[in-house]
Amino acid sequence: MTIRLPEPGGTTREYRPRAEPLTLSAPGPLTSRTVFSAAHVVADPYADTTPDSPAAVDWDATLAFRRHLWSHGLGVAEAMDTAQRGMGLDWAGAAELIRRSAAEAHSVGGRIACGVGTDQLTGPAGLPEIRAAYEEQLAVVEESGAQAVLMASRALAGAASGPEDYLDLYGHLLRQASEPVVLHWLGPMFDPALDGYWGSADLDAATEAFLDVIAAHPDKVDGIKVSLLDARREVELRRRLPEGVRCYTGDDFHYPELIAGDEQGFSHALLGIFDPLGPLAAEAVRTLDTGDVAGFRKTLDPTVALSRHLFRAPTRFYKTGVVFLAWLAGHQDHFTMVGGLQSARSLPHLSRAYELADGLGLFPDPARAESRMRSLLTVHGVPQ
Repeated sequence: MTIRLPEPGGTTREYRPRAEPLTLSAPGPLTSRTVFSAAHVVADPYADTTPDSPAAVDWDATLAFRRHLWSHGLGVAEAMDTAQRGMGLDWAGAAELIRRSAAEAHSVGGRIACGVGTDQLTGPAGLPEIRAAYEEQLAVVEESGAQAVLMASRALAGAASGPEDYLDLYGHLLRQASEPVVLHWLGPMFDPALDGYWGSADLDAATEAFLDVIAAHPDKVDGIKVSLLDARREVELRRRLPEGVRCYTGDDFHYPELIAGDEQGFSHALLGIFDPLGPLAAEAVRTLDTGDVAGFRKTLDPTVALSRHLFRAPTRFYKTGVVFLAWLAGHQDHFTMVGGLQSARSLPHLSRAYELADGLGLFPDPARAESRMRSLLTVHGVPQ
């Protein structure tokens, strides 16, 4: 039986869904790479909200999804951009998410790292206010028992006059941190307000400033997360890191080759695409754990087409596809997003995401995914 999927321009085409999900081996720990999945939040579909309202989170479903990721051996990167941080989830909601998820991680033995930013600042701010905002959030994360990820700050991007302001502020935070942190460089394709981060729109100059921050405090930097969608630049940066500082790829376009690595090293992972790919990504890394690089690439390379589709420009709306696939996979009972972002991608875009994910065997129950896809298409007037 086929399903009729819409194409851009008003045409449709037939697609025959697969009948069985992909068969995976039993879950287990991952040993050769440290792998975090940035996890999405599940909105409460019964909340009477508007796009300007505080986020209404379905806490039971949100925490259940994190248990799903932990059960496959993945770590959870919490309260970052995949969780709609800064796109519907405010600091109050993020703080509650951090506390609840960290407590859940401790109860099941799961690894968790949480974002530290400045999003409680709602307008222009000076450097002292930005530092205080970072300090407040760092305290919340450390008190929860989670590892801190120092995220890029829109406020800092607007207030800094040059690289020296980044070196000073990050140096202060790193001296204050009780445990080594992850530094996050998020490119403007994910958030246009971060253009020119580290003091320059020239990425070569920005890289030097970033490395200066790390070199000044290597004992306080567990690793860096690089989300620039530029594999060459990540490899070059990775090779220049001080010994003991890890590179966590955030490149949702080139992650298989970056995780596999080369004769000079490899990247660990902190990826939004590992939200929908969780079980399959874990399977691939377990293969890599045995030294089978070719088997790892054979498993993970076919997922890149889906990732590139979800993260196509405007990249910041990739969350819509991630939550959509979680609904089709049965991890939540609805396709409702914080801030109404379920409308941020077109029906043809979502249809192609369904087709690619189904072709990979990502849906535990393909029939349920097909039924839900048909219901969405019917609501939008696509005849079946």
